[in-house]
Order: sequence, then C-alpha cells, then structure tokens
Amino acid sequence: MAATRTATTMILKEMVYCRLRLSFSSLSSSSLPSLCLTPTNLHANAVKFTCRELSFSRIRCTSSDDKKVSARLSQVQQLLQEAEERAISAGNEPPPKITLGHVTVSFARSGGPGGQNVNKVNTKVDMRFNVKDAYWLSDRIRDRIMQMEKNRINKDGEIVISSTKTRTQKGNIEDALAKLQ
Repeated sequence: MAATRTATTMILKEMVYCRLRLSFSSLSSSSLPSLCLTPTNLHANAVKFTCRELSFSRIRCTSSDDKKVSARLSQVQQLLQEAEERAISAGNEPPPKITLGHVTVSFARSGGPGGQNVNKVNTKVDMRFNVKDAYWLSDRIRDRIMQMEKNRINKDGEIVISSTKTRTQKGNIEDALAKLQ
C-alpha cells in the first residue's frame, strides 16, 4: 500500500510540475494573474514558470530522442497498469461473509454487575479470526485486511474480538461476528 502511495505521489509530481519558458517580451503584467503561474527561476532573457495542470491520460514510457527509458518510469507504468486492473475488477466480487466456521470461539466469565449469576456463567466471547490462513479470501482482500487492521492483528496473524455486550453467549457471539464484518 505504501509503495502504491509513493508511486502515485511520484507520478503526480511528474504530471503536475510541468515547466514553461516564457520570454520577457511576451509577458505583460495583465497576463500574469490570469495565468496563475509562479516564477521559479529568473534569467536574463527568460522567466521559468511552474504550471499546475493535471491530465488524466495514459503515460507513455518513451524519451524525446528515442533513447532508452529509465527503469523507474517503466516500473511506475507497470504499477499503475496493475492498479488500474485491480480497480476495474474490484467491483465484481461481493464482500465475503465471515461465519462461525471461519473463527475460533472461546468463552470466559464476564465482569461487571450481574449478581450471583456473573460468577457462574461464561458469557464473555473471545473470537479469533486468522487472516493469514484465510485462503478462501482473495489475496487482494487479505492484504487489505492486513493493512487496515495491522494494529489489531497479533504475531500469529489473528484478529481477536471480545464481546461482553449481552448477558448471553449467543448474543455475544452475534455481536462479535458483527464487529468482525
């Protein structure tokens, strides 16, 4: 995810920071505010401006003099193409439902008020979902879960959910499954 973000930032910088060279003779004071350009370097005969325009068209990896293209630019183009393919295919699959068969459930005594019954009944639910071993999920979804929930996943690759919302095991199981979705 960080690599995609870095590549996107790098490409946008390349697209956004196009350079224009205008001679002093063609500039008039009335045209500067309408162009919204910022001078970046002053020369004796020319002023270099930074133009901030975005173009969402395909990027071709070629140089102006038909020399070899930089490897980084080729890699970035490949990353963009893969990201585009993933984005197109992302809407085709429904989000998977996690059921009781996909998780490990354990019970413990719940704390808090409840009278004498609270010390006798195991109503607290600890639910564990192993993301690393969930091969029924696509790689894209598994990677997305690993990235989004990276602070909640333990070293074994499990997300641990606890629930003490209700006074029954069944209610707490349903609550923990709802949290996991």
